[in-house]
Amino acid sequence: MKKKNRQVQHSKQINILFSLIFVLLVLTYTVTVIFLTGLDFTLLWLSFLFIVCMMVGGVAWIVILTRQITDFMENVDEIVDRAIQGREPITYYEETSLSSLEHKLMRYIDISKAKEQNIETEKNKIKGLISDISHQTKTPLANIMVYTQLLGEASELKEDSRHHVNDIKVQSDKLDWLIQSLIKLSRLETGMISLHIGDNPVIQTIKQTVSQVYAQSESKDIVISISCAAQLVARHDMKWTSEALFNLLENAVKYTGQGGKIHLSAESNEMFTRLDISDTGIGIPEEDLHSIFKRFYRGQNAREAEGIGIGLFLAREIITTQGGYIKVTSELGKGTTFSVFLPQL
Repeated sequence: MKKKNRQVQHSKQINILFSLIFVLLVLTYTVTVIFLTGLDFTLLWLSFLFIVCMMVGGVAWIVILTRQITDFMENVDEIVDRAIQGREPITYYEETSLSSLEHKLMRYIDISKAKEQNIETEKNKIKGLISDISHQTKTPLANIMVYTQLLGEASELKEDSRHHVNDIKVQSDKLDWLIQSLIKLSRLETGMISLHIGDNPVIQTIKQTVSQVYAQSESKDIVISISCAAQLVARHDMKWTSEALFNLLENAVKYTGQGGKIHLSAESNEMFTRLDISDTGIGIPEEDLHSIFKRFYRGQNAREAEGIGIGLFLAREIITTQGGYIKVTSELGKGTTFSVFLPQL
C-alpha cells in the first residue's frame, strides 16, 4: 500500500511539472506575440482560442490515456488472479498483446506447478529411501556391536584377538555414527525434520550440550567453563541447536590437548544472540578456514584424529535452517573460536 501511495504521489508530481511547463510555454508564446505584433485583439483572440483548444485537447488526451492504462492494469490483475486460481482465461486467445501475456503466464504457472509436483515426488522417494536405509542397517549393525561386546567379555580370548575385537568395536561405533549423521542430514535437507523454533533459554541448550561431552573432556583433563546469563533467551530449536553445538564442542575437545581449556559464552545483540565456543587446541590453518564447513572435508592438521568431516557441515545446516549463521576464527597452535549467531526475539 505504501509503495502504491508513493507511485500515485510521484505521478501527481510529474503531472504538476508538465502542467507548469505547459503554462510557462503559453505565457511565453503570449508575451512573444504581444511583443511582435502589439495589441492586435484579433490575433490575441485567435491565440487565446488556440490555447484553449490545445488545453482541452491535452486534458482529454490525458484522461483517455489514463483510463486506457487503468483498464489495461485491471485486466492484467484479473488475468494474474485467474491464472493463479486455474480459472478460464478472459481473452480467449485473441491476437492481442494482452492475450499473449495471459497465455505465457498460464504456461509459466503450469510449468511451475509441474516442477513443484516433481520435486514433491522426488522428496517422497528420498524419504522412503532414507527410511529403508535406516531400517535395513539398524539391526545388522546393532547385532555386530552386541556380538563384539560379547566377544570382548570372553575370558579365554587371546590378546591379539582381543585387539582385533576392540578394532571392530571402534569401527562399528564409527559406522553407526556416520549412518546416523547422514540420516539426520538427509532428513534435514529434504524437510523430513520439522524444527520447533521458539523462545527458549540459551543456558539450558548449552548445559544439554556440555553434558554430552563431559566424560570425554574429563578423560583429557580439559576444563569447560560457561558464561551465560540465566535470563538470556533466543529463538531456536533446543534439540537441534544442541546437536549443532555438540558437533562444535566435540571438535573442540578432540583437537584440544591434555589439560586444555574450553570456554562457552553467550551474549545478546540487537539482531542475534551470539554463542562462542573457544578452545586452546591446535588451531586451524588459514588456508583451511574457508573449506571446513564443506561436506566430508578434513583439514591438513586434523587428518590424524578420528572423524569423517561431516560434523561441521551438519552444524552449519542446522543453524542456517533456523535463520542463523556460523563464523570461525583461529590461530594456528593457539586455539579456535566458533561463533554461532541465533536470531533474536
